[in-house]
Amino acid sequence: MKAPPRLQSLVEEGLIDSVVRQLMSGKEAMVYVVRRGDETLCAKIYKEATNRSFRQAVDYTENRKVKNSRSARAIAKGSKFGRQEQEAAWQSAEVDALYRLADAGVRVPQPYNFCDGVLLMELVTDANGDAAPRLNDVAFTPLQALAHHATLITEVVRMLCAGVVHGDLSEFNILLAHSDVAGQPDGIDFPVIIDLPQAVDAAGNNHAQRMLMRDVANLRDFFGQFAPSLKQTQFGPEMWSLYQAGLLTNDTSLTGLFDRAHADVDMQGILREIDDAQAEEAARRLRMES
Repeated sequence: MKAPPRLQSLVEEGLIDSVVRQLMSGKEAMVYVVRRGDETLCAKIYKEATNRSFRQAVDYTENRKVKNSRSARAIAKGSKFGRQEQEAAWQSAEVDALYRLADAGVRVPQPYNFCDGVLLMELVTDANGDAAPRLNDVAFTPLQALAHHATLITEVVRMLCAGVVHGDLSEFNILLAHSDVAGQPDGIDFPVIIDLPQAVDAAGNNHAQRMLMRDVANLRDFFGQFAPSLKQTQFGPEMWSLYQAGLLTNDTSLTGLFDRAHADVDMQGILREIDDAQAEEAARRLRMES
């Protein structure tokens, strides 16, 4: 297919050879399958701020660092330059998070390059070499649901230990990839976490705890459809409690149990959770309809 204007410059610079097809168009970006030599990659083109629909962006950009104090002042003033710098910081957030999480061993697409608002990264594939499906498009047996949920809880722990909270984790931004494993002719399927421009710093964002709770609850609710025993688990509070106490490691064995009896009640936090849940449900319905 003809390369879109923002990918044509990458073709001219030799970063990619051709554009195969459009893979998807989401609320934050458009994704294309591209070729580079013998490799098939994906190119993610970030939408301009005026065309984005991501809600409550202020929660996600809180304490997000920019290049220098001049940029910070411009962003605070809301000048044209400041808006450009804020846009650049937003776009680079996913790149930074991907490299950080890949280094920490989290299952995310491998990033390769970031140029002019376009992220080149690994194309996550299924057993046939096609683009891997989202969890939302797959049905699971109870045993599969339990296994994938356990894997993803481990990944969320690994992310948290690396100081990152996804912030918008759900069945819509987790892919079910395929890998050939020695001794297993049919290979195995495993989840890969995608879409990280809204990732926040666990220690530096006041909303990180609430976002982590929502991420983990989304996993519980989705897989709980297939394995009802998951619906009563409390991995989020357990995980955050251990993180705050400095006791959470990649090897921590979680139980899914948590005693809230002595916890202080945060009414403002509860009200925000209700608002978030309502907004999330509205967004989920829009995605299902699209």
